[in-house]
Amino acid sequence: MKTIKIGILGLGTVGTGVARMLEKEKDLISSRLGAELEIAGIADLDIETDRGLAISRDRLTTDAFSVIDNPDIDIIVELIGGETFAKECFERAIAKGKHIVTANKALIASHGNALFSQAAENGVDVAFEASVAGCIPIIKTMRETLAGNTVHSLAGILNGTCNYILTKITNEGTRFEDALAQAQESGFAEADPTLDIEGYDTAHKLAILNSLAYGMEINLDDIYVEGITRVTLEDIQFADEFGYRIKLLAIGKRTNGAIEARVHPTMIPKDNLFASVNHAVNAVNVCGSATGDMFLVGQGAGMLPTASAVVSDLVDIARNLISGTGRRLPYLAFYSDRMNDLSILPMDEVTCRYYVRFMALDKPGVLSRISGILGEYNISIRSVHQREGSKDENSVPLVMLTSVSREKDMRQALADIEALDIIQGKAALIRIEE
Repeated sequence: MKTIKIGILGLGTVGTGVARMLEKEKDLISSRLGAELEIAGIADLDIETDRGLAISRDRLTTDAFSVIDNPDIDIIVELIGGETFAKECFERAIAKGKHIVTANKALIASHGNALFSQAAENGVDVAFEASVAGCIPIIKTMRETLAGNTVHSLAGILNGTCNYILTKITNEGTRFEDALAQAQESGFAEADPTLDIEGYDTAHKLAILNSLAYGMEINLDDIYVEGITRVTLEDIQFADEFGYRIKLLAIGKRTNGAIEARVHPTMIPKDNLFASVNHAVNAVNVCGSATGDMFLVGQGAGMLPTASAVVSDLVDIARNLISGTGRRLPYLAFYSDRMNDLSILPMDEVTCRYYVRFMALDKPGVLSRISGILGEYNISIRSVHQREGSKDENSVPLVMLTSVSREKDMRQALADIEALDIIQGKAALIRIEE
């Protein structure tokens, strides 16, 4: 039986999971593949820690380039993370003619266009299923299952940390800081959670999905990004009263010849499937011209779920090697000379409904002054909720749900309203998707 040799760069959580799967499921994989996948080399800065792997010491090294340069290795698995050294390794592997599997969404989102061009010139396969939504086969779905569909829209819960935090606040009334600490203790959040809670991790994944869905170059810089740090328990409770849940959504959809690309907290109806996706689970909804809505849900992170996606890519590339059919699929679902010249719609031009919460003085005439300014910008109010204040309170929360309005108009109206002497502090703004 043919043996295909693998080199793994990075033996952290996912790298260890990949090595364990290749060991534990060796017979199963070879039965399905018709060949054996053998780990011929592993590079990591820490090769002293015992990870419970049956790997001989002579196959462990701290030198990633020595693994890449090994002439016996067919496929490099890049699990280093980050953009600097990982990019060097990626480019060296391409130059050596090695096929590559990666889970590095930041690298693909930031440098994918150039890296894929280099890979094509060298006849190298690149697979990156594990870069988006863990074990959910969304990239395979985009590249293969939906090959005959025009994608109208996509949306996703793509960050387990944020979903875990919002679930804790919603279901248990947990403070944001406590929910984040629990996520870190459970291994769902990094020691520095900025990329997650500020929405950037989700934006990386949306940039990749938009390219696959719409045949456009990866465009990370123009995606609107807003994290969950300003979502309060009070907003979540108001959302509940109006029949909504709040989730951090990645949204990409066709609008007037452009693509909306935005990441932000979103109010969705309780009967929407996304509303029931809790804790660290991810979900993606894709609307195709023939399929209609497809909803995929599964573990979005973790050692074995992510390793499962990596092994799936390894098997795909190994099958190409066995049959001599490299580059069977275009990296981003469309061949480079057939990519669409699509731009991302400026956020100012996006239209949707809004939830707005003001802290307003508890006195007559406040509502009419606020509604008057909204009317000046053609923003109509669908619902209003005002809680009664106590004797000791000078201001009370005033909550409004609007009809569909333009983002630019809403922003300008809020600036005018926040300048009024009857308003204290900044308004809370959350977009609504039905």
